[in-house]
Amino acid sequence: MKAFLIRNWFVLALPVTVALASLVPSVGANGGPLRPELSTKLAVAAIFLAQGLTLPTAALRQGAGRWRLHLLVQSFTFLLFPLLGIALDRFWGRVVSADLQFGFLFLCVLPSTVSSSVVQTSLAGGNTVGAIFNAALSNLIGVVVTPLWVTWLMKQGGTVQPLSHVFRDVAFLLLVPMALGQGLRWFLGAWADRRKRALAHGCSALILWLVFAAFCNTVQQGLWKTQDRFSLLVAALGAAGVLALAMGAVELLVRVARLDRGDRIAATFCASQKTIAAGIPLAKAILGSHPGLGLILLPVLLYHLLQLLVGGILAERFGRAGHLTQPH
Repeated sequence: MKAFLIRNWFVLALPVTVALASLVPSVGANGGPLRPELSTKLAVAAIFLAQGLTLPTAALRQGAGRWRLHLLVQSFTFLLFPLLGIALDRFWGRVVSADLQFGFLFLCVLPSTVSSSVVQTSLAGGNTVGAIFNAALSNLIGVVVTPLWVTWLMKQGGTVQPLSHVFRDVAFLLLVPMALGQGLRWFLGAWADRRKRALAHGCSALILWLVFAAFCNTVQQGLWKTQDRFSLLVAALGAAGVLALAMGAVELLVRVARLDRGDRIAATFCASQKTIAAGIPLAKAILGSHPGLGLILLPVLLYHLLQLLVGGILAERFGRAGHLTQPH
């Protein structure tokens, strides 16, 4: 039981964090005692500094040759997945609020995960180096492409978000810290690699703070007064539906591309998953103090929980099937 709690503490802490924000919203809301206007920006910068410090540049060079895998994963992540979100947007508008509707769009334009897709690819017996390459590349591309998508989507929805302001915040909160982290790898790379787990736990704690602050502001704006249980149920079912559609589409594409087993497994996990580690800091950097930020992030939180559950089951099945097909 203790090992389970240690291994899954972040997933278990997410709903607790949302519940705490609902109980004491004044603590983490703007103007509160924890100064979220400043502390959340520092948290975002710290997360991307750590990501730059632990970004595996050697693995990027090593895995660069599998171009069909990389093209499939990146084009699905930043083109086909957003187009799927835009297609589904016509349905969301009939059953959910505007902020929750935009939350699904935001989910669909996020980069892939870094840790879970790599771990699950490894457990399934897939191309782990290819998964590391695509997870890292996706997060580098996402720092630029995700803000472009979000700005365009907000403009289509009638909300003006000046691109210059978006990239100013992205540059100061994301790009500069990540570049600084990469520069520090020359001196601290070995130290960071030895403490990668500790740094990951630290980033997870900072992400929980960002979630707490976002929901505190949204609760103070009347989240639970304007949203009923039906809306939350629709959000959960919507996240499950998006995951099912994404995984089905990826499965079709890997068959068309005729990838080998290792690349097929890597593509299945990398292309269908979305990052919460970079997603929440990106939301904070792009959307700032948007009053509905907590509700916008709800699909991301639900999708994260579901992709861990489904990905774990698939990784075990892939791994067992691979073991059975190996010669003895």
